[in-house]
Amino acid sequence: MFFEDEIWNRLMILLGEVTLFVALFLIFISIVMAILIGTSIRSGRLFFPALLRPFLVLMEGFVKSICTLIGIEPGELLRFLIRLDNRMNTQAFAAIPPNERAVFLPQCLRSAQCPAHLTPEGLACVGCGRCELGAGIPKMKALGYHVFIIPGSTFIKRMVQQYHPKGIIGVGCLMEVKEGLEMCNRIGLVAMGVVTAKDGCVETIVDWHDLFDVATIGIDPSSVADYPDVSPHKSA
Repeated sequence: MFFEDEIWNRLMILLGEVTLFVALFLIFISIVMAILIGTSIRSGRLFFPALLRPFLVLMEGFVKSICTLIGIEPGELLRFLIRLDNRMNTQAFAAIPPNERAVFLPQCLRSAQCPAHLTPEGLACVGCGRCELGAGIPKMKALGYHVFIIPGSTFIKRMVQQYHPKGIIGVGCLMEVKEGLEMCNRIGLVAMGVVTAKDGCVETIVDWHDLFDVATIGIDPSSVADYPDVSPHKSA
């Protein structure tokens, strides 16, 4: 019979050996990637980012498991992944004019007594002075950015479809920023992420200097006004 043929048996053995080799190779590479991630986190430097990013797209779940085994906290890993995406997107982001960029700020940055009303384009800040948004947003707009304060990710998709920005900055908690960057990668949109300095759903804060460091990438320094006079820690 065909399945008892010597050639078929040899082929099956060869296939099994190749499968085993590939599995062992992927495990080995995953361990190496996890070690590189751990070393990058501990040292504050990114090692082989061009190699890490495509591999993590393919093997992220497995690499995460190994990272957990070697003692890397989930939050540390998320911060690293965001930093990696930012690093890989910096050059493309720098080439985009500010008037073709947008920044999406989460509504949790506003005061609990915020009088702003929700519009089809998100919250409309009235500059009441109860939070830092009133000082930061005009500076972002002065750079040429489209600025949106959004209550959810659906607003991002809607504003992207309406205004067609070529680059965006997403501000939010670790998971929100990570998921937002993944969404932008899927649709081919250049994105940078800025993680809030304080988590939560009410009166969170962002380090505006960190945000403006990202926002001014690729912009002539002589054309940049002073950073907004807000303290990123006053609400802590």
